[in-house]
Amino acid sequence: MITYELIKKKRDGLELSRAEIAFLVDGYVDGRIPDYQMAAFLMAVYFRGMSNRECLDLTMCMLESGERIDLSPVAGFKVDKHSTGGVGDTTTLVLAPLVAACGGTVAKMTGRELGHTGGTVDKLESIPGMQMEMSKEKFIQIANNVHVSLMAQTASLAPADKKIYALRNVTATVESIPLIASSIMSKKLAAGADGIVLDVKTGAGSFTQRYEDAIDLARTMVNIGQNAGKKMVALITGMEQPLGYAIGNAVEIREAVDTLDGDGPPDLLDLVLELGSHMLMMSAMAPSLSAARKILQNNIDNKNALQKLGEFIQAQGGDPGIIRDPRLLPQPLEQIEIRSERSGYVEKLDALEVGMTAKILGAGRDTKDEGIDPSIGILLKKKIGDRVEKGDCLAVFHSDGNPEKIVPARQRFRAACTVSHRKVDPPRLFYARLSEDAIEEFGA
Repeated sequence: MITYELIKKKRDGLELSRAEIAFLVDGYVDGRIPDYQMAAFLMAVYFRGMSNRECLDLTMCMLESGERIDLSPVAGFKVDKHSTGGVGDTTTLVLAPLVAACGGTVAKMTGRELGHTGGTVDKLESIPGMQMEMSKEKFIQIANNVHVSLMAQTASLAPADKKIYALRNVTATVESIPLIASSIMSKKLAAGADGIVLDVKTGAGSFTQRYEDAIDLARTMVNIGQNAGKKMVALITGMEQPLGYAIGNAVEIREAVDTLDGDGPPDLLDLVLELGSHMLMMSAMAPSLSAARKILQNNIDNKNALQKLGEFIQAQGGDPGIIRDPRLLPQPLEQIEIRSERSGYVEKLDALEVGMTAKILGAGRDTKDEGIDPSIGILLKKKIGDRVEKGDCLAVFHSDGNPEKIVPARQRFRAACTVSHRKVDPPRLFYARLSEDAIEEFGA
């Protein structure tokens, strides 16, 4: 095969065979195909797209470039959950131990911060002693004993995706549905779960801001997973404003504890119960979604889920004492209140801009090798639709006291948060559900 001819074929809108896609992926990984030719191919995909069959073939070729996690030693049905990223997306921290407390098994490889979205690994590592990098044997042992095990993605998992993503990131080809779907699903399939529940975000704080793009992405990923033999469900959920009240690392751990203790933000709890209901149904742990929701809520009310969180933390080397005493989590040097300059209602709270504000404060990385201060973040006090009086606290910055960060962060947050005399309803949280070929859209 000749790389030039394959680039031209895709440029002209023609389908590539599985063998042709494998030639491109394998050749790029082993260095036979240079960056400039792979970049040209990626741009051709960006403009011409891929068929469902091509998306599956690309996913499987990237998956086969590295190792797979064999979860067969873990008893029962193993379920995974993936979010396409958002701001204040504390979901996994609550959902994983909750599903395990209900009898399910969650064995999940998870990532670090990406762009303006926080990473579950970074959040969990704010717990003293917490180990997110471990051997596959340890990962499986914890999944069998505790029924919930989370670990950082390994470099040997879909290495082709890692190399191709780095090239996409510098060649303006990130925003391509086939490339996004194949990237996500190559890692999800390699991680070995039997079923996957997808939380595909739409709105200002998401990577697919247009609803139509979120539907397209969800449909593509569900199709890939089903053709690979996995049970699949996708929910389209809103990310116009941050989920919950906490944005950061240690602050989100505290919010997860509060939620499992029965005192969490309503929107975070609603999302966890919806996703968890599908995970229990998929695992044959409940006869219906309504029954699954009751099981989940009961395990919050009786504190079983909170206890399971402590077992999970202890099994992975962390200090479960943070559940009883949040002061054991990293504490900020300074807390700064951002107060409203007028009375009215919160009309807008741009999720993307709030996420970038947290990053400016130091809750995220500017480079991939940079460290994160886990104590830094934002605790929102008001959200869209809330009444505000002049002087009321809109948010609290958890800061290291550096004015070079605080001043621009304050400006960014004020631009993100609009208070006006117009009362608006909170933005929608649930838009649609996709399973197999069916799409069920929820009412506004």
